[in-house]
Amino acid sequence: MESRKNSDRQMRRANCFSAGERMKTRSPSVIVIGGGFGGISAARSLQDASFQVIVLESRDRIGGRVHTDYSFGFPVDLGASWLHGVCKENPLAPVIGRLGLPLYRTSGDNSVLYDHDLESYALFDMDGNQVPQELVTEVGVTFEQILEEINKVRDEQDADMSISQAFSIVFTRKPELRFVCIFITFLNFYNSVHFFMLGFIIELGTSRLEGLAHNVLQWYLCRMEGWFAADAETISAKCWDQEELLPGGHGLMVRGYRPVINTLAKGLDIRVGHRVTKIVRRYNGVKVTTENGETFVADAAVIAVPLGVLKAGTIKFEPKLPEWKQEAINDLGVGIENKIILHFEKVFWPKVEFLGVVAETSYGCSYFLNLHKATGHPVLVYMPAGQLAKDIEKMSDEAAANLAVLQLQRILPDALPPVQYLVSRWGSDVNSLGSYSYDIVGKSHDLYERLRVPVDNLFFAGEATSSSFPGSVHGAYSTGLMAAEDCRMRVLERYGELDLFQPVMGEEGPASVPLLISRL
Repeated sequence: MESRKNSDRQMRRANCFSAGERMKTRSPSVIVIGGGFGGISAARSLQDASFQVIVLESRDRIGGRVHTDYSFGFPVDLGASWLHGVCKENPLAPVIGRLGLPLYRTSGDNSVLYDHDLESYALFDMDGNQVPQELVTEVGVTFEQILEEINKVRDEQDADMSISQAFSIVFTRKPELRFVCIFITFLNFYNSVHFFMLGFIIELGTSRLEGLAHNVLQWYLCRMEGWFAADAETISAKCWDQEELLPGGHGLMVRGYRPVINTLAKGLDIRVGHRVTKIVRRYNGVKVTTENGETFVADAAVIAVPLGVLKAGTIKFEPKLPEWKQEAINDLGVGIENKIILHFEKVFWPKVEFLGVVAETSYGCSYFLNLHKATGHPVLVYMPAGQLAKDIEKMSDEAAANLAVLQLQRILPDALPPVQYLVSRWGSDVNSLGSYSYDIVGKSHDLYERLRVPVDNLFFAGEATSSSFPGSVHGAYSTGLMAAEDCRMRVLERYGELDLFQPVMGEEGPASVPLLISRL
C-alpha cells in the first residue's frame, strides 16, 4: 500500500512542465510567471534549492520594468535606474557589490523628497531666469513644514484625503505657508538701490518673489508626484509615508541594471515570448496556458507579473482568486513615470545633477536628469509623471522628444537638437500597464501584504507585494526571495520532505562586498 502511494506521488511529479516533457528527476517543480526582478530572484532561489524551475516571460527579453538600452553605444536605463538606500541593509547591495558595479550617489538623504542634494539643483522660471539657490532652499524647508502639517491634519480625521486636499487645508490654517517671501534674497538683489526707493521696490519685488516661490513649491510637489508616479489628487495623505526608507541615500546605477538581472538569470530555463493567459490550480499542482496554446504543469507557481497586468484581467484564474485577493489587486494604485532620453553631441548645460523648470502648476513643471555628471556621456533625461506622462504617451516618439527639447529651450535658448532619443511608454505597454504601485486615497497600506499572501499553491512576488519597499527594485527582489521560500516550504511540506534544520534560503551567502560609490 505504501509503495502504491509513493508511486502515485512520483507520477504526479512526472507530469511537470510542458505537456510533452517529462521530469528527469523527482525534484519538486515550479513555474515562475514573469521575468522581472521579482520573478528572476524567485526562480534563482528555487533552482538553487534543487527545484525544477521554468520561467515564462511575455516579452522578448528579461528584466520587466528594468530595461537597460545600449542603442546609444553605452548603457542607459529606460526603467528603474536607482538603488534607493545605498547601504548594506539593502537586500540588493550584496549582489551589486559582488559584481563590482559602481553607483553614483545623487543624495545622502533617504527621504522621498530629495533624490538629489539641494546644491545640485538648477531651477529656472519659464522666462529662462535661474531661481536663486537661497529661494530653492527656503521653499524646500517650507515644503517639509507643509508635509508636517499634513500629518497633523490626517491624524485629526478618520477619513482619508488626497495630498492635494490636505495641502488646501494646511494653506487655510496657515496662510503664511502659501507664499514664501525671501527678503534676504530680495535685499541682496537690490543692494545697489538708494534707501528712499526701497519701499517701492519691496512692494514690487515681493509680489514677484511670492509668485516665484509658489512656482518653486509646485516644483517640489511635482517631484513628490514623480516619486509616486501619480498626481497629488490621487495620492493618499494617510499612507504616503508608510514605506520603509533605507539609510544611505540614493545611488544611480552607472552601468545600468542589466548586469544584475543577467547575473541572477544565469543558468535558468527562461522562455521569452510566452504570454500567460490562464492559470488553473488544483490540490496537486497548477496548469498554466500561454497565448499560443502551449501548456505547462508543475507543483506550484510564482506569479510575478506587474500589478497593471493583474488589474487588466488578461490572466484568467480557475478557480477565481478569493475576493480579498482581487480587492487588493483592484484597490492598489498604479502610477506612470516615463523617460525621454536625449543624447546630444556635446554638453551645453550647467554642471549640476539636474535641471528643473518651475511653473504655476505641478503639471507645468519639468525635471531633467543630467547623466553626464554620473556617466560622462552627454545625456539628459526628461522624466514626466502622472497625467503629464499619460498625455505624452499619446504622442509619437518624435513629438515627445520635441516636447522635451522645447522645455529645455525655455531655460537654455542655445540648446542643441539631440542626435538620438529614446522614449519609454510604461503605461501603454501591454506587458506592464504602469510603472509602479502607490497608495491611493481611502485604501489601506495593508493591501501590499494582502497581495503578497499565497493562495493555495500560487505565490505572489513583485514590487506591488512589498509593504516595506513598494515601487522599488529591491522591493521586487526581496519579495521574490520571500515567495521562493514560502513556495519551498509549502511544496516540501506537502510531500513530507521538509527539512526543518535546512537554513532559510539566502542565509548562507558569501560575505558582503562594499559598494563602489562616487560623487563628483
